[in-house]
Amino acid sequence: MKDSRNVYLTNIPLKEAQEQYLEVIDFSTVYGERERILTVDALNRITAKPVFAKKSSPSYNAAAMDGVAVITGKTHGATEINPIRLKKGVDYEYINTGGHIKDPFDAVIMIEDIVEIDAETVEIMEPAKNWQHVRPVGEDIVEGELIISANHQIRPFDIGALLAGQIREVEVYRHLRVGILPTGSEIIDVSDELQEGKIIESNSSMFAALVQQYNALPVRYPVVKDDYDLIKETILKLTEENDMVIINAGSSAGSKDYTVNVLREIGEVVIHGIATKPGKPAILALVKGKPVIGIPGYPVSAYFVFDFFVKPLIFSYNHQLTIQLPVVKATLSKRIVSSLKHEEFIRIKLGKVKEKLIATPLDRGAGVTMSLVRADGVLVVPQQCEGYDGGSEVDIQLYKPMEEIQNTIVSIGSHDMVMDLLGDKMRLHYNDLYLSSAHVGSLGGIMAMKKQECHIAPIHLLDAKTGSYNEAYVRQYIKEAPMAIIKFIRRSQGLMVQKGNPHSIKGIEDVISKKLQYVNRQRGAGTRILLDYYIEQLQVDTEELMGYEREMTTHMSVAAAIASGTADCGLGILSAAEAMGLDFVPVAWEDYDLLIPQEMLKDTKIERLLEIIKGQDFITTVEGFGGYDTNRIGEIILL
Repeated sequence: MKDSRNVYLTNIPLKEAQEQYLEVIDFSTVYGERERILTVDALNRITAKPVFAKKSSPSYNAAAMDGVAVITGKTHGATEINPIRLKKGVDYEYINTGGHIKDPFDAVIMIEDIVEIDAETVEIMEPAKNWQHVRPVGEDIVEGELIISANHQIRPFDIGALLAGQIREVEVYRHLRVGILPTGSEIIDVSDELQEGKIIESNSSMFAALVQQYNALPVRYPVVKDDYDLIKETILKLTEENDMVIINAGSSAGSKDYTVNVLREIGEVVIHGIATKPGKPAILALVKGKPVIGIPGYPVSAYFVFDFFVKPLIFSYNHQLTIQLPVVKATLSKRIVSSLKHEEFIRIKLGKVKEKLIATPLDRGAGVTMSLVRADGVLVVPQQCEGYDGGSEVDIQLYKPMEEIQNTIVSIGSHDMVMDLLGDKMRLHYNDLYLSSAHVGSLGGIMAMKKQECHIAPIHLLDAKTGSYNEAYVRQYIKEAPMAIIKFIRRSQGLMVQKGNPHSIKGIEDVISKKLQYVNRQRGAGTRILLDYYIEQLQVDTEELMGYEREMTTHMSVAAAIASGTADCGLGILSAAEAMGLDFVPVAWEDYDLLIPQEMLKDTKIERLLEIIKGQDFITTVEGFGGYDTNRIGEIILL
């Protein structure tokens, strides 16, 4: 049994799985566990019982203004024509805001409403009303009054109210203790030396941060290798020491994925396999009555399974309603195809173009952590839906505030590291300006611009007839509105090859003749068009280039494939080659420009962008990468 391959027990819809699992969880053994803590340390803790004021606030009649405390009866009849003079110590006393109003005084006249005659005498021209400008006992809080109820998450102003009511300590539920166990023989800690075949373990730190964010106590344990008995022993230990256990990796159907079989032996597997993408291999189990959740190892799957099951369990324990993300309507920039087998969660970049909110899908891979980092929200495609056409209005659950999204320049088109640099420089110079980049290739950028789905489109498209870049393509595809090109950079394109150029590659012809493994860019990418131009010049068929069909969406992913040894070479830019420690065989210089509607040139966001790219700081940094020419940067060509 220890080495048998797993099969999924279920393919249950998400909502049904959540309801079914929550029904079998019984937190009653820990619900009653409470602790008393100092009120000043109680932020975000959950009250175990109602809290009533021990003292009133204010606890005495207090002056609400700076002025003089008076006896109202002695002020009657005062007018501008017939002012009344009051004697200090008999008719009035000076008092500051918050001062104690003592008998026989029963009102305050503001300092600006009196006239000082001498050190002992003031004159008033208007009578005081009984208890004017006086905060009576208990105006804010009355002794014995309920301040906050049970099952209340304590906020900063709650702490202020509690202290005002003389509550020095509060009784709260103790934190739910969540044990986090990473598994896998290939997993190492970030402090260890990274060796071939090893992966840095990062999910447990993400889980710990999420657990803490949702008001529970994370306990991270060392990585356990893929050993059935060791995993079993460790899970049993964790269930003794914690209220809930998260096991990361080993939940799928591989021969080394022991988690589900261990849980079947020592507890009850309620569900194995949910109808979501990502996240299908989730395991929902009970061991000694405690929830144990097996979470897939891929980072995106890990995040979503945590969100589906761990988060609602923590909120349930804390007697809180699960926080629902705000939802906005947006227009989908391109078609999305989804399987009827799953409810799919697609990460989305958002940006407001004119009056339309545009949603651009990010990479859908379960291992692409950066799709979470870059996402502004998520699109949920229901299980019985085959997807959405481009241009459809869809609901997006927001990860970021709308204010940030509305101040975002939407860039859709070709990828270059300088776009990442530009986004960083924008954030450094302006705290209310953002750049959203989606990498769909140069032709994809032009089509996004044609459909008015972006503000700028980075492009580098070679016109084979003239040998010039970009203008011919823009004129061919966009005739609806006046366009402009912001000259950005010239960059060196070439063949990225392994260190030392072991195959002595001098050009595309060597790659073909030596039958070397190539890695390509996606269709519509300017780099792909440049490759096709050279293949045509050589008068050979693309089938003769091994790896022509293997596509990557960025220069860095091409470079990473070469550095890892899965490809011998690929066309790309010098900065990407240097970033990955590769050698570089120059092929051509090309113009990498920003396409923009002419009307956008007067937009404040674009004016700021131009200011940044023409600045010496940006230019110096770009040229420091190597392989870039910035001589025409910021020049504008009207088409």
